[in-house]
Amino acid sequence: MKIIFAGTPDFAVPTLNMLLQSEHQVCAVYTQPDRPAGRGRKLTPSPVKQAATEAGVPVYQPLNFKHEADRQDLQALQADLMVVVAYGLILPQAVLDTPRLGCVNVHASLLPRWRGAAPIQRALMAGDKETGVTIMQIVKKLDAGDMLHKEVCPIDEQITAGELHDKLAQLGAVGLQKILPQIEAQTLEPEPQDESQVTYAEKLQKAEAELDWTQPARVLNRKIRGLNPWPVAQTHYQGKPLRIWRAEVIDEACEKAPGVVLNHGKHVDVATGDGWLRLLEVQLPGGKRMAVHAFKNAHNLDAVTLGV
Repeated sequence: MKIIFAGTPDFAVPTLNMLLQSEHQVCAVYTQPDRPAGRGRKLTPSPVKQAATEAGVPVYQPLNFKHEADRQDLQALQADLMVVVAYGLILPQAVLDTPRLGCVNVHASLLPRWRGAAPIQRALMAGDKETGVTIMQIVKKLDAGDMLHKEVCPIDEQITAGELHDKLAQLGAVGLQKILPQIEAQTLEPEPQDESQVTYAEKLQKAEAELDWTQPARVLNRKIRGLNPWPVAQTHYQGKPLRIWRAEVIDEACEKAPGVVLNHGKHVDVATGDGWLRLLEVQLPGGKRMAVHAFKNAHNLDAVTLGV
């Protein structure tokens, strides 16, 4: 098949690489325009553009598909299929209708659960036991197309959103590779999504980072994992924001007020609304991420309450 690939971030690269190594021809790659990044705000190509350029594949970066010229460029490719992975643009119907076999999307959840922008983080924060990737047909409504295939991934109790992201990125490539022959032969039987089971994964906001110590330790730990590596959960320590990168739940009764620190031995435990949360890795503004025992060596944590 002649395949157009559309994607932008790191999550999309394993699927692109799989297609580049397959018997199919990636005739073009679409990705978001270069954006300013880093301290110098230098225009930087997306991870997908970098991978495509290294492979010698033509790259297109339209701002959207409102211009007739951009739609004509797409039509001129005469592709059989368009594969979309975290592209970042809503595709108009004219684009969806262009490839002979339509457009398919690799989405990082077990649809219809967690449609939308942050499915990996929301699955973690909600305490889901499993997640995965769904390959679906693309329709105009967000993440609402018929499902073609699923790959399931159990959620480990200490995995972070960043680690789960990397797992699912690889799983997306595996899942699509399995069904490419059936897509080509048009032998798949698409399964409609059950609209009564739909949940939405709202985009993460920086304002969500603040921890509320009145919540149970398990809820707080899920939040810390879900917000790692961005925007990173935080609390307040002596008037400064203290980022918490990793923690673990201690299943012991807690009679202290929420936020009170128990500083004992090598450990720093924080009282919550239900149970204790043991801090493992923290960071102060301008400082490095560090293991909590290193933090203890430089800071007095006796009689401290976090979050005030």
